[in-house]
Amino acid sequence: MSDTSGLTTPALVDLHLAPTDKGEALRSLAQRLVAEGRVTDLDGFLADVAAREAQAPTGMGDGIGIPHCRSAHVTRPSLAFGRSTRGVDFDAPDGRPADLVFMIAAPAGADDTHLQILAALARRLMDPAFTGALRDAGSPGAVAALINGEEVPAVAPEAGPAPAPAPSPEAAAPHGELRLVAVTSCPTGIAHTYMAAKALELAAARAGARIEVETQGSAGTTVLAPEVIAAADAVILAHDVEVRDRARFAGKPTVDVGVKAAVNRADDLIAQAAGLVAEYGGGTRPAGAPVPGPRTPAGEHWAQRLRKYLMTGVSYMIPFVAAGGLLIALAFAVGGYQIASAPSVLGHFDWTSSHSWAAMLFQTGKASFGFLVPILSGYIAWAIADRAALAAGIAGGAISVAVGAGFLGGIVSGLAAGFLVLWMIRWNVPRAVRGIMPVVVIPLVSVAVVGFLMFVVVGSPIASAMNGLTDWLNGLSGSNAILLGALLGAMMAFDMGGPLNKVAYTFAAGALTTAGTTPDAGSLKVMAAVMAAGMTPPLGMALATVVRRKLFTAEERENGKAAWVLGASFITEGAIPFAAADPLRVIPASIVGSMTAGGLVMAFGSTLRAPHGGIWVLPLIGSPVLYLLAVVAGTVLTAAVVVLLKGMRKGAAAEVPESPVAEKGLAGV
Repeated sequence: MSDTSGLTTPALVDLHLAPTDKGEALRSLAQRLVAEGRVTDLDGFLADVAAREAQAPTGMGDGIGIPHCRSAHVTRPSLAFGRSTRGVDFDAPDGRPADLVFMIAAPAGADDTHLQILAALARRLMDPAFTGALRDAGSPGAVAALINGEEVPAVAPEAGPAPAPAPSPEAAAPHGELRLVAVTSCPTGIAHTYMAAKALELAAARAGARIEVETQGSAGTTVLAPEVIAAADAVILAHDVEVRDRARFAGKPTVDVGVKAAVNRADDLIAQAAGLVAEYGGGTRPAGAPVPGPRTPAGEHWAQRLRKYLMTGVSYMIPFVAAGGLLIALAFAVGGYQIASAPSVLGHFDWTSSHSWAAMLFQTGKASFGFLVPILSGYIAWAIADRAALAAGIAGGAISVAVGAGFLGGIVSGLAAGFLVLWMIRWNVPRAVRGIMPVVVIPLVSVAVVGFLMFVVVGSPIASAMNGLTDWLNGLSGSNAILLGALLGAMMAFDMGGPLNKVAYTFAAGALTTAGTTPDAGSLKVMAAVMAAGMTPPLGMALATVVRRKLFTAEERENGKAAWVLGASFITEGAIPFAAADPLRVIPASIVGSMTAGGLVMAFGSTLRAPHGGIWVLPLIGSPVLYLLAVVAGTVLTAAVVVLLKGMRKGAAAEVPESPVAEKGLAGV
């Protein structure tokens, strides 16, 4: 019995995959998973696949495409396989269309055993003998047996000579040759992580080198032993998410690339590592020799790296924003705005007094809000240089709050701390000092330098900019306010939870920290506009599925029922299944509706202190009736535009049939 047994069945194999469009090919394979009961919601699953495709292309090169995702709509780990004579474009680095398409579906809560099955398959895909046998197989049963690691049925036709098996890394590397360690990781931790590891192992074997790879994936991580790292001549980091405990590799020549570079150019990476060892002496270089630091992942623009750093900080900050903002908003609802001046509840708490409870809520929320900027700054720094940069990042964020530089100062301090520590990690220091670098020297020097930077150099100018931003927001009126609301609305709807959406939300949440206790501050209006705009897309799609049912599939109509609740709760992602299935109509309609809602909220002057909650925080919204009117207007306009655009499709008969087999049209979002 193989560790991939039961992953697929003959019914999940299509040896004549007809569509050449990626979206149609994905839908065709997904329908097989639905028919076999391995996926419960076709469009919901395809939305999860599209979200993964949007992170990075899944074309591996050499004619292989491996779309994959973890999804709540998957009942068990499964694989649907398609073989195409014309090929499907998965944006492979070599430009070759995929004739072998593996759609891997993993449950959202898959346990270690299930994920290890998927990891084992991902490694096998790097074996040319395995993929060659799949190209030659003559029946779905033969393909299913190959994938499951079972004996191929006798009815399968004879295959051509299989490529020679790749050499074993353990057997090929002579003792005393080049010693390498590597870490691989990808956003979902299912496929690329393990394919990259296998590719590096095979490439090292071909080069006569020894390599040990740590896969930081969903199937668990076997951490490289400290003595293995110490003995290594160089390090290869192939990753699309930040490497955990990166400081372990300080002082080692490092090749730093994206995970797909290891899948497609493993031999080049081994050669690069060997070149660094020759240039810098590897693990035995003389004292004082310079050590190359991590290199920017191949093919990734510096702006993409910067966005990754900022989004990491934002993702860790948001829970503090939500908890603190909601508690403060509830405190104002219970005790009024004067609750901000209440004495500390320490020693002044009355169990029977609503005023005391309101004061407790306010002071707890304020404490949570107080962590917003330090956490933002700290985890920006962490994303750049791992945990060695946390101390300087968090300290810099706290100083930013102290000098009034706010979240803008937190961004600056986080970037400064991260790049400073990244530079310090590259220092070549005596062996006696190396052990105390991460616990004493780096924190001491980095905190002192970032403190000087924030207190003396940039803190005051940024604080002045923050004051100017606050005054500008508070003074917004008329057309300026409406235009700002419309712009933020467009950003909220454009990618529905993606980077632009997060930028708009972070701007509003950051401005919320400057609101003070003024009940009609401009920053409170901005927060209200952003939330209204974020509610509109799923509500509009839900309404559209009611007024023109025949324009939507049965699955979309089911998603529409959930979208009512998601939209009302300010979860913009509720519209993603609709956008994934028909982006050219859904996204423009959503943008128009969200711009309308955001602009109207600013025009009406509605306010919101809570950074989340949707209609459930309606009592905390200023001018709630007008606010609801803006949301309703945006919802109706979204629904009207999407119905109009869908109705204009070729032949008014473009209404979608009930059978999911006839559905087509997934495009990458």
